Order: sequence, then C-alpha cells, then structure tokens
Amino acid sequence: MPKVSIIIPCYNEQATIRLLLEALREQTFPRADMEVIISDGFSTDGTRDAIAAFQKDFPDLAVRVVDNTNRSIPSAVNRAIESARGDIFIRLDAHSKPYPDYVANCIKAHAEKRGDNVGGVWEIHPGADTWIAKSIAVAAAHPLGVGDALYRHAKHAAEVDTVPFGSFKRELIERVGNFDESLLTNEDYEFNARVRKAGGRIWLDPSIRSIYFARPTLLELARQYWRYGFWKWRMLNRYPATLRWRQALPPLFVLSLIGLSLFSLFVPVARFALLGELALYFFIMILAGLSAAYYQKKAYLLFGLPLTIPVMHITWGGGFLWSILVLSKQKHG
Repeated sequence: MPKVSIIIPCYNEQATIRLLLEALREQTFPRADMEVIISDGFSTDGTRDAIAAFQKDFPDLAVRVVDNTNRSIPSAVNRAIESARGDIFIRLDAHSKPYPDYVANCIKAHAEKRGDNVGGVWEIHPGADTWIAKSIAVAAAHPLGVGDALYRHAKHAAEVDTVPFGSFKRELIERVGNFDESLLTNEDYEFNARVRKAGGRIWLDPSIRSIYFARPTLLELARQYWRYGFWKWRMLNRYPATLRWRQALPPLFVLSLIGLSLFSLFVPVARFALLGELALYFFIMILAGLSAAYYQKKAYLLFGLPLTIPVMHITWGGGFLWSILVLSKQKHG
C-alpha cells in the first residue's frame, strides 16, 4: 500500500477547511497510510483554530500545518511537498470536498499506469446560500463560462492537457521540477505543460470526483477571473502552443469592445457595430439564462447567468490584455 500525502494550499478558509478535513477522514483509503499537510499563508480568520480543533477531535488522521511564508499558491504546494513523507502526492483545494473514494480512485489510476498526473471532475457548488452565489456556481460549470474544459463536465476517462489539483508520484517532481513560484496562478497548467513536454501523460478520470465551492460574490468572482487571465498570459508567453480557442475568445471580445468604443468617437458606423456586438452578446446571455432557468426550475438564473458569465469573460479577458501590456512594458522599459 503506497503512502499518500494530501497537499492543501490554504489562506483564510475558515468556512470550508473543516468540511475538507472531515471528507478526508471519511476516505475509503486507510488513514494509517495517509497524511494531510496544510500549507497555510498565515491565515487571519480563524482557519488555524479550526484546524487545531479538528486535530483535537480526530487525532486518528495525521494533519500537519506548515508555514507558507511567500503566501502564494505555488509556494504553498512546494512547501507542503518539501515536508511530505508520502510516495504519492494528492493536491486538493481548501474550499473543496472530495468524494469518499477520491483518494482510492487516484491510487487505482496510478496503479493501472493511466497517467503521470491524474485528476478528476469538479462539481461546482455555491459558496453561499444566495441567488447570486448559486448563479455563479451554475455559470462556473456552464459551457459559455468554461468552454470545453473537460474537468467540469467529462463523462469518460481521457488524456487531457490539464486537471484540477492532480495526483502524482514523488518521482515526477524529481523528473520535471517543483511548481513555478513566479506564476501566482496557472501554476498547475504550467506544471502539466512541463509534464507533457517531458513525455508524461495527464489523465482525467470522472470517477475521481470532488465538490468545489465557487466564489460567493460578483466582486470575488471578478478578482478571481482577472487573476486567472493575468497569469494565463504569463504562462502562455512561455508555452504559446498550449493556447486553446476558449482561452483566446475573452481577450478578443474585450479587445473588440475597446477598439469599437474608440473608433465610435470618430467613425459613426463603429457605433452601430459596437451596439450590434453588445446586443448579440447579451441576447445569447439572456437565452442561456432563460434555458437554465427553465430546465433547472430556478427563476433567478434568468438574471443570474446574464450577470455572472459576462463578469467572467470581461475580467478574464481584461486581465489577459493587461498582462500583455505590463509584460511588454517590462521588456522594453
């Protein structure tokens, strides 16, 4: 039986950290062969107290906290790996909740040599009991929001470009190196790009399932997707061949809005083009909201999706374009 280290980057996750730890204690994989390492960036909201309370209540699950002094996700992963004793690392998120067979199914896929980095499917749940939080959760799993990202909706196992979190053997880190701490986001995609470049396989198995709690407010969603877009360009600048169509559309959309807005100041026909583009875009958003509200029997989605999906598109695209400008200025400054 392999020894497993669960790696958890964490910062201010008091609301969900206990849910995660309880889900790990309920795993079908033997607790004696599993350790949990929480790499915490000095949380200020009571996260560490919640962890300590769990350790006191359930000492049969080995849980350790290590300090993440750089307070970034990739540095958190690396500090946890440095402290880990396991043969296989399974990375999870502090606002996720794995199914009871999550660890066992990861180990099974490795035993069958399915891939070098193995992951599964997210089930997106709302981060709060509000209509906008519920709308964000639906948008985060909607094809208009995530395109062809298989880890949001895959039904069949397949080789893919990337997986959320992922599980991998210690020897993979020794072969391709640690997570890149210069990328504050998209570090998992960049890691998987190195794995594939080294001849490794990224394997997605839908039997490996976890619940992911989405951001609860539009402001938090906007910050998240701006960050995603900003650091995606930094990653693509190193691996341009990894660009996918779904990643190119948001910055092109934002760029067209900016361009048409500027041209409309001088060229009257540009105003009609801008209005036409916006009318078509929001017509599609309203249709998406209407369809989701009808099939899911949730009236708030009629308004919720036309609000949340544009926030995702515009902030992701805006962050991407801003990153291009910043990096270009740094190179030529």
